[in-house]
Amino acid sequence: MFLNTNNKFIWKNGSFEKWEETSVHILSHTMHYGTGVFEGLRAYKTNNGPAIFRLKDHTNRLFDAASKISLKIPYSAEELNNVQKEIFIKNNLDEGYLRPIVFLGSESLGIRATELSVNVAVAAWEWPSYMDPEAKEKGISIIKSSYEQYSNPLHSGYKIIGTYINSTMALHEAIDKGADEALLLDKNGNISEGSGENIFIVKDNKIYTPKKDHCLNGITRQSVITIAKDYGINVIEKDITYDEACSADETFFTGTAVEITPITKIDSHKIGDGLRGPITKKLQETYGLIVSGQSNQYNNWLSYVNK
Repeated sequence: MFLNTNNKFIWKNGSFEKWEETSVHILSHTMHYGTGVFEGLRAYKTNNGPAIFRLKDHTNRLFDAASKISLKIPYSAEELNNVQKEIFIKNNLDEGYLRPIVFLGSESLGIRATELSVNVAVAAWEWPSYMDPEAKEKGISIIKSSYEQYSNPLHSGYKIIGTYINSTMALHEAIDKGADEALLLDKNGNISEGSGENIFIVKDNKIYTPKKDHCLNGITRQSVITIAKDYGINVIEKDITYDEACSADETFFTGTAVEITPITKIDSHKIGDGLRGPITKKLQETYGLIVSGQSNQYNNWLSYVNK
C-alpha cells in the first residue's frame, strides 16, 4: 500500500505531477497490448544520504529492453538517471523503491503501434520488506508452478510489460496453495526462476544458477555472482533439474524486491536442515553492507542521490 501520497509527486514527460493527479489515458496502446517497458530499483539509507543501487545498470537495461520492442525513449540515459535522483529528493525519501516506465500513447488504437507518442514516467515511494522480515532468516516455501517460463528471450530476458501475466498467474497459484512463491521451469523442464526472482542453489560449497538463456539476467543476480566469486566460491551457470534443486544444501532467491532470501522448502522437500545456510547468510550480510554504503569494494555500485 502506498503511503503519504498527498505529499508525493510522479515525474512524467519532463515535469513533476502530484501523485493523485497523474494519469494515463484509457486508450493508451500499452493499456491494451502491453507494449512498454519498466525497471525496478531500490535506494538505501546510508551515512551519505540515500543511494540508488546500480542505477546506471538498471537504466541501461531499460533502454536495451525498449530497443528490443522498437521503442525510442525520448530522453537520454543520463537525463533519466538524474530524474530518478530528483524524484527521490522531491518525495523526501531516505530509502525506497523507484519505478521508471515507458509506455505508448493514445493517438490511435490497434496492433499497429506506429506514430504513437512514447511516454516516460518515474515514481518513487517507501518500500517495506517485500517478504516477511523473518523470511530473511527462516526462509520461504516455494512450489513448482504449472506455468512454464516463456521460451521467447524477449519475455524472459527483459522487463516488458505485457509478458508479466505469466508471473502473476504463477504467483497467485503458489499463494492459493499456501506457498510464498512459485518456481517456474523452462521449456526443457529445468528450473528457471521465481515469479520475479532469480534462483541459486548451493551444493558441496559450490553455487549453481540457471543459464541466463531462460531467465532474467537480473542485476541482483549479477551482483551476487560477482560477490561470491570475489569470496573464492565457484559459481556455475548450468541447466538445473528440479530434483537437483530439491536435493541442494541451500537454495535462495535474488532480486531487487527480495534482495537475497533463503528458500527452505520446495513443495514437500526440505532444503538442507530447513534453515538458512552459511553461504546464503554470508552473501546476505555482504549485500547488506554494500547497499548501506559500508563496503568500499563495491561502492561504485551506489549512486548517491545528493551528489
